[in-house]
Amino acid sequence: MNENEITDLAARLFAGGDKPPQEKVEAQRASSPDKKPTTVKVGRETKGRRGKGVTTVFDTGLGEHELLDLAAKLKQRCGTGGTAKDGRIEIQGDQRERLILELEKMGYKAKSVGG
Repeated sequence: MNENEITDLAARLFAGGDKPPQEKVEAQRASSPDKKPTTVKVGRETKGRRGKGVTTVFDTGLGEHELLDLAAKLKQRCGTGGTAKDGRIEIQGDQRERLILELEKMGYKAKSVGG
């Protein structure tokens, strides 16, 4: 370790945090390319549901907790029931158009799949 690194470490310890210096944070932001918005797929399924259709949202790339939060918001906006399981969100009824609009408002790139 050189003298500057020791000084930075001491300053961070006295400040009460392990946060890196601001220059390193800005350098990391500049070096990492911006991620493009995730393309979320929205489809409709009736298989195994006695002819009742559900709208599915998948390929979100979200963790389980974030998926449950997104499902709750979408169910509330559509005014219907649904569930989140196996990395997919299922919303009761044919809600494809409404879900695509709501997802785009939330900053996702939504794409309709299937027939």
